[in-house]
Order: sequence, then C-alpha cells, then structure tokens
Amino acid sequence: MTVFSIVLQSLLIAYYVFSGCAKVAGAKYWVGIFDNLKIPQWFRVVTGFVQLIGAAVLILGYWKEDAIAWGGIWLGITMLAAFFAHVRVKDSIGKSAPPVVFLVVIIILTILNTEGLTHAFS
Repeated sequence: MTVFSIVLQSLLIAYYVFSGCAKVAGAKYWVGIFDNLKIPQWFRVVTGFVQLIGAAVLILGYWKEDAIAWGGIWLGITMLAAFFAHVRVKDSIGKSAPPVVFLVVIIILTILNTEGLTHAFS
C-alpha cells in the first residue's frame, strides 16, 4: 500500500464517519438535503449506517488490504446513487458535484487496491 493510498483512505474514512454520524443524528444540513431530494427521512438514517459500514470496512483495510477495494465498491455505489438522486430532482451542478468528486476519489482508491479483488477471485 502506498502513502498516497493511505492518505486517500484516511480522508475518506474521516468524511464518511463524520457524514454517516451526522445523517444518523439528524443534522439539520442533511435533513434539508434529503427533503430537497424528496427522499424520506428514514432513508437518511439508512444512508448514514451504510456510510458508517463503508468507513468501518476502510478502517479494516489498514490491517487487511483486501478490504479497501470492497469498501470502495460499497461506498462507490452509494455515491453513484447519490448523484442520480440529485439528477432526478434536477439539482444544479454545484449540488450534484460532491457525490461525483467523492466517487472519483473512491475509484482512484479502489484501483490502487485492486489486488484485494484479484486475491478474492483467485
């Protein structure tokens, strides 16, 4: 694992722990976003737990590198869904960009750690 990979992994962990906890706790910011996206508030809580699980898998990746790619796939699917939720309500590019940015970072991290995927299938 490279230093660059560890830095990306650590930044993503920090973001998804913070974001997941804020969603589960019902932070006003996230309540407003889910209202804007016309998604029920119970799904905000589910999304928060999905992000916390993804962060936990990335944390596991410090000891078991195979987990990083799996966590990346898990969180990547989440960010893809978030992007499509913004597109569905015709949000501006500014509001739709964050999930895309995180998706790109996740894809880079996953590519850097694809050995974990190849070991799982060999």
